[in-house]
Amino acid sequence: MAIFLTEHSKVIVQGMTGAEGSKHTKRMLKSGTTIVGGVTPGKGGQTVDFDGTLLPVFNSVGEAMAATGADVTVVFVPPKFAKGAVVEAIDAGIGLAVVITEGIPVHDTAYFWAHANATGNKTRIIGPNCPGVISPGKSNAGIIPADISGPGKIGLVSKSGTLTYQMMYELRDFGFSTAVGIGGDPIIGTTHIDALQAFQDDPETAAIVMIGEIGGDAEERAAAYIAEHITKPVVGYVAGFTAPEGKTMGHAGAIVSGSSGTAAAKQEALEAAGVKVGKTPSATAALMREIMQNLG
Repeated sequence: MAIFLTEHSKVIVQGMTGAEGSKHTKRMLKSGTTIVGGVTPGKGGQTVDFDGTLLPVFNSVGEAMAATGADVTVVFVPPKFAKGAVVEAIDAGIGLAVVITEGIPVHDTAYFWAHANATGNKTRIIGPNCPGVISPGKSNAGIIPADISGPGKIGLVSKSGTLTYQMMYELRDFGFSTAVGIGGDPIIGTTHIDALQAFQDDPETAAIVMIGEIGGDAEERAAAYIAEHITKPVVGYVAGFTAPEGKTMGHAGAIVSGSSGTAAAKQEALEAAGVKVGKTPSATAALMREIMQNLG
């Protein structure tokens, strides 16, 4: 199986006619994703040819869902218009919104996250500022390269896009049920905990890799959750052991203030919950490799 995204998912792309949306729509199609259309206000009724695959363009998410049965949207809308695009997807009641856009103002993310909760939370938001979700061999919603790993029984949840790619490549001989890039902004939709529980409930996920980074307390909260609720083996990595205090590192949420949010504190919390933590991404992959070999 897979979590959040399966071979049955019908995907639309908000911003499909833009440069980034067009480029990655083509890549997603090549990886086997069932894309049924795109959304660009004012361009409804047009058709775009992606190397022989003709996709319709709709003026709104609601219109696209009604015409195609879409249940997933991937958002490649510029930061200025991203809030409106995500709110539109939420109001249409789509099941999953994968928000790739980087640089969305925090108050805009807070607005659409709160709006999703206020409207019954029918829409799961992944991101923003994330690489998306891939269930290898089934579907790929976002910008994760589809050829770095195949299907398998490892679940991966990560704040970092590039570390997602590295971990998938290093464990490619085992493969992945689903890899979820949740993004590293201060406010995100789906959290480590959400993904951990979904992997716990997925009978075809045997073990889980969790990648975090400095800043905030998401990893500490995930550690507490693992101790109480997760029975499958989990290995972890925390990026940012050498990050200087008070300086944002890579992601807007990756900043250490005083003694809070340090990599050492997160590692300590995870290890106290029984999670083996690697000192480097490759060491983390080696820990998972050992677990998978023991599981047979």
